[in-house]
Amino acid sequence: MSVVLVVNSGSSSFKYQLIDMDNEAVLASGLVERIGQENGHARHTVTAAEFAPDEPAPTFVSATSERDLPIPDHTAGFQVMLDAFAAHGPSLQANPPVAVGHRVVHGGARFFEPTLVTPLVLINIEDLSVLAPLHNPGAVQGIRAAQEAFDTIPHVAVFDTAFHQTLAPAAYTYAIDTELAQEHRLRRYGFHGTSHKFVSEAAAAFLDRPLGDLKQIVFHLGNGASVTAIDGGRSVDTSMGLTPLEGLVMGTRSGDVDPAIVFQLARRAGLSIDDLDDLLNKRSGLLGLAGASDMRDIEQRREDGDEAATLAFDVYIHRLRTYAGAYLAQLGGVDVISFTAGVGENSPIIRAAALETLGFAGVEIDPERNERRERGIRRISTDASAVSVLVVPTNEELEIARQTLGVAQG
Repeated sequence: MSVVLVVNSGSSSFKYQLIDMDNEAVLASGLVERIGQENGHARHTVTAAEFAPDEPAPTFVSATSERDLPIPDHTAGFQVMLDAFAAHGPSLQANPPVAVGHRVVHGGARFFEPTLVTPLVLINIEDLSVLAPLHNPGAVQGIRAAQEAFDTIPHVAVFDTAFHQTLAPAAYTYAIDTELAQEHRLRRYGFHGTSHKFVSEAAAAFLDRPLGDLKQIVFHLGNGASVTAIDGGRSVDTSMGLTPLEGLVMGTRSGDVDPAIVFQLARRAGLSIDDLDDLLNKRSGLLGLAGASDMRDIEQRREDGDEAATLAFDVYIHRLRTYAGAYLAQLGGVDVISFTAGVGENSPIIRAAALETLGFAGVEIDPERNERRERGIRRISTDASAVSVLVVPTNEELEIARQTLGVAQG
């Protein structure tokens, strides 16, 4: 049995999954949160094995245990996780991990593939915190704590930005002073790469077509959102840039705005750099337009005739169509369009509206297929559509585990 532990660590919490890679099944998952606060919280779920209809029912269903206790740091947090495995299973002695995979948001231009964690790699990840101050420091804390807890097996860093390292200079370069940009590493990096890679490969497998033959557009639409143009399995353009703030309208992030807005707000409203950072990252997007960051609330209020929600929806769709058209041009046409993540997988109205104007490009949505609530990957385009339109549930943890196992096995 080849078991991989996947860790996604932030500054005050981390999530984990234990995955049996022989059948790519989740054995357990959990969350350790409020690290460093007065009262921490931990949740651990042991996952029941899936079974076919003609097989005997499993002897147990998924079971979740929770604890509230002080968790002063990530090292203590990993001990809480180990205690949960010991108390509730599955046993790490019976299911020993062969490697630990770590999600790292920003790999800069240095990391273009999953990388075995060494002291030098850890120094480089920490150095890249200047580009991702909200994410990389937490990843470093998680890696160090995990190395203490699992000190005899390899640890692998999987970078959200790595998939986009195939962007051409024309796609990743900002038109600003070259020397200043190089000095401060200011360029487009892209994010959600692990998801875009997983979805594009899953789409090719579902269609039974070679990945290298396909031109794809993948919409990853969650609270954070991005879209990527993929040609033959390689990212050629993506909506997020230096940070995850650029691009589509998101739950609380503005996406693309005229940079001069920042100057105007600083001069006329007296907003500081920190104020502007907070505004564009945490108080904009759907929240700024309509006072709600959840697309389900926006859709319901729009249906009820709410003007602010209607505008927020329209702005959101307008941006999706803008990028869809741009990427059609960059790719020279498209074979597959996929929707993934919370909004992309669960909102038929968003999918239909986003592609409504693309009939000229051979896109034809089947309304009945689009409205169906089904699990797993599925086609929502008509049989006659020249472009296959799919809903593809993403699985970033599994993708991290696959890449981690590949590195661990050499």
